Amino acid sequence: MSYPISHKMSTLKPSVIREILKYSSDPNVISFAAGNPASETFPVEKIAAITADILQKDPTAALQYSLSEGYPALRTTLERWLAQDYGIDFSENTLLITSGAQQGIDLVTKCLCDEGDTVLVEKPTFIGALNTFRSYGVQLAPVELEDDGLSLQSLRSAWEGAHNPRFLYIIPTFQNPSGVVTSLQKRQAILDFAHAHDLLILEDNPYGDLRIDGEPVPTIKSLDRGGDRVIYLGSFSKILAPALRVGFVVARNELASKLAVAKQTTDVHSNSLAQIICNEFLTRWDVNEHIAGLQATYRKKAQTMCEAIDRYLAGKVTYRKPQGGLFLWCTLPDEIDMLDFCERCVKAGLALVPGNAFYTDESQPCHSFRVNYSTPSDEEIVKGVQIMAEIVKTFA
Repeated sequence: MSYPISHKMSTLKPSVIREILKYSSDPNVISFAAGNPASETFPVEKIAAITADILQKDPTAALQYSLSEGYPALRTTLERWLAQDYGIDFSENTLLITSGAQQGIDLVTKCLCDEGDTVLVEKPTFIGALNTFRSYGVQLAPVELEDDGLSLQSLRSAWEGAHNPRFLYIIPTFQNPSGVVTSLQKRQAILDFAHAHDLLILEDNPYGDLRIDGEPVPTIKSLDRGGDRVIYLGSFSKILAPALRVGFVVARNELASKLAVAKQTTDVHSNSLAQIICNEFLTRWDVNEHIAGLQATYRKKAQTMCEAIDRYLAGKVTYRKPQGGLFLWCTLPDEIDMLDFCERCVKAGLALVPGNAFYTDESQPCHSFRVNYSTPSDEEIVKGVQIMAEIVKTFA
């Protein structure tokens, strides 16, 4: 039987990363392609203890239907944390629990965009967000990235050429895939532009707690004193465990109510047990101490990868030294075909993500690729970089 697929889904292709990750099931392939947090950072014993307590003391709360907006205690805890540590004002804003930050992207797009509207995005940017936007039939307007964040000139040009621009999607801290940190000056300039041109900002901050160098920069949401211009996304995936699928969105009250209605048509509510686990973790233990442990782990892994690249690929591959996050954005010399390079690496036992996968137009020329240092072991990091070095030699 032939199944007629809807127009909005017929144009979508499988995620390049998910396709590459299929190679990871082969024990002989080292994966630099994943975006997974290091499994050794999962607080397994604490989660097990919390879960046992929940199911013994109040199993109904964990197993019964719950509120679409989220577990009330977790929402209160998160609001307190975000206000104290991130300067987010909740006087006119509401926090909604989502099934991962990815659902937050979906709900915001569902509520704000009609087919043919435009979403402005960084170039390059997160593949999962691009596919969500595409699924709603929106046009994508890429904005060039500079070393300190979006090119303001490119932002203006993209906005001027866009049909009904609805919002700017931005990952200002440890951007995926580039690792760029948008400077405070540019964050303020982007916010000023949004106010002047009636443009919303969807600020995605999945990696903000994973800083390994430098000083924290305020979120754009915290700079938005009126509270009506920036929608903020966060997640427990990188600081606790991704399989819990607990994320959150902070938006102006009237928009948050629409997001809750949209969520009811999708999954009714997020996993109650997982939400209670997250709340108990935040209230029982020192989350800042836990985050410091994550930072120490990723600092060491990033250093291992940078030292290996400097040793084996000096003069052949350039990269931006990471201040945080999970990735390096590497660039090959112009004379080496990036896609051919990635294909040869896979055949040699190393999975990478081609850089053009993060573009709105994958057919555009690209000499960069993304590598992940959080998932592989130190030994795999060194071996993987050695494989890259051997493949580079084949282009000589």
